[in-house]
Amino acid sequence: MDHRDSTVPGPGGLRLRRWREADLPALLEAYEDPAMRRWLATQVSGADGAADWLAAQRRGWATGTRFAFAVTDGGRDDASLGNVVLKRPDGDNGRAEVGYWTTAAARGRGVASRALTALTDWAFSEFAEEGLTRLELLHQVDNGASCRVAEKCGYPLARVIPALPPDYPLDGHVHAREAPSAGLSRPAGRHGEAAGTGGGRASGR
Repeated sequence: MDHRDSTVPGPGGLRLRRWREADLPALLEAYEDPAMRRWLATQVSGADGAADWLAAQRRGWATGTRFAFAVTDGGRDDASLGNVVLKRPDGDNGRAEVGYWTTAAARGRGVASRALTALTDWAFSEFAEEGLTRLELLHQVDNGASCRVAEKCGYPLARVIPALPPDYPLDGHVHAREAPSAGLSRPAGRHGEAAGTGGGRASGR
């Protein structure tokens, strides 16, 4: 199931679009950031690793289980500022997971909050007829900036999941947002930017 709305406008001129082969150098540069290595469970290393990551995103779109967007500022060069993703491995239970990361250069500009807002609105609109009613965002308990981004985007803390060493040495936070009864989500604030949580260290439990 290859969903048609694969370019999504976001607040403040952001644009979400599918990842491209031309993004490979930017992807490699993003994953050289120590903050990305700290907070994200999935790591990318080398040209082959980046190519595999891009291929996985294409498969996700084709199978309807994972919808990853490059976040851009909509400018002429259309350079990537980060990633947002909707994960629907089970499309029948009414739930999905969201995640994000931003490049080092994009932080402090409200990119994560605005991109998550755009993804949230798109997901609830695109999958409404398929019964999507709840989105969840997971991150490690000590990732306070991601906590603030989640809350600013209308994802309050729903529960804490216990640590599972060695893969998950600390507890995780699960933030959740229910489908709106009417209207779109309100614009998010500009503070509390984090490297990200692609599910992060709390994912996979």
